[in-house]
Amino acid sequence: MNFKALGSIAIVAGTAIGAGMLALPLATAALGFTQAMILMVAIWLLSAYTGLLMLEVNLRSGVGDNLHAIAGKFLGKPGQVVMGVSMLGLLYSITAAYLTGGASLLVARAEGLFGVALNNEMAVLLFTLVLGAVAAIGVAWVDKFSRLAFSVMMAILVVVLFALVDDVAVGSLSRSLVEGDQGLGWMQAIPVVFTSFGFHVCIASLVGYLQGEAKPLRKVLLIGSTIPLACYTFWLIVSFGTVGIDNLASFEGGVAEMIQAMQQASSSTWIGNLVFVFADLALITSFLGVTLSLFDFLSELTRAKPTLGGRARTALITYIPPVLLAIYYPEGFVALLGFAAIPLVFMVLVLPVMEAIKQRAAGMEGYQVSGGMPALIAVLLSGVVIIGAQFVAVFSG
Repeated sequence: MNFKALGSIAIVAGTAIGAGMLALPLATAALGFTQAMILMVAIWLLSAYTGLLMLEVNLRSGVGDNLHAIAGKFLGKPGQVVMGVSMLGLLYSITAAYLTGGASLLVARAEGLFGVALNNEMAVLLFTLVLGAVAAIGVAWVDKFSRLAFSVMMAILVVVLFALVDDVAVGSLSRSLVEGDQGLGWMQAIPVVFTSFGFHVCIASLVGYLQGEAKPLRKVLLIGSTIPLACYTFWLIVSFGTVGIDNLASFEGGVAEMIQAMQQASSSTWIGNLVFVFADLALITSFLGVTLSLFDFLSELTRAKPTLGGRARTALITYIPPVLLAIYYPEGFVALLGFAAIPLVFMVLVLPVMEAIKQRAAGMEGYQVSGGMPALIAVLLSGVVIIGAQFVAVFSG
């Protein structure tokens, strides 16, 4: 396997792994470890298959086509509108989620390190102003910083996972479920887990990078999507085994409370501090990457001029909606990631299935993922389940 393929695997894994990882223990705690693993494996299989389906659609459409162009080719203007709305919904909701998580960690950091009491509104604004300015002005620096920070984050994750293994209480993993409404627990977990495996937005870029070679691209997607599954598994073992599923379930989506609990559960002070650094980097790198994508997407959508005034207006459109959400929904980290599953379903399940059906009906040649029409129907039904689960979670919460 050459360096380009290895780099592509890292891109796939890196796109999936991020701040959403912090939400997984909170979202799946009510299920217990065994049930959470069953759900994660099922979602991983769905994500891997739809990744290959999107590869099929992209290769048949043409190397260099992005998601918007592919939707226009095979589904016309309505398909492009659905894609555009879905992209906005996804990026706005994830940005708001990362703001709530980042603000909660900032409040905890200010109190713990400096004895300064920040309220949520001030923390949200500070987090947005500092990191938002970087994302809006220094695109090249964001790229360099994100690469370095992600590498450091993964190194810290490995150290933390191995160091905390000794603190894992096996009995916490053998607990199957916490007491309560288990049906609601599943409904709350399904959308968040699905969002956590969302690497699909990078596929079009990788098709161009690897020059449309189906065999290496297939390997890249399968290996790259498996790495997050491995990381998430070890992360759940450590978080469930040190904090306990009852405690995690009681935090009600509070990422700062979870990180503080993991810090206190560690028998080593420096490992506890590394847990906090990992959470900081996960939120910062994810926030910068997502907001940069949102900023560029809105800039193209509004045809903003590359002037100071044009970039300032785009920045306002980029940050005001998620900032308002984060201020008025301070405990919405997990819930907002769950909401992101709805536009993601349309982007990586519904539209690719419709595009594949059009291409296959036209007799287009090239790589085709196995499974035929039954697999495509199963993907659509999975999308219905995910969206239905999110609606149940919202209206039952």
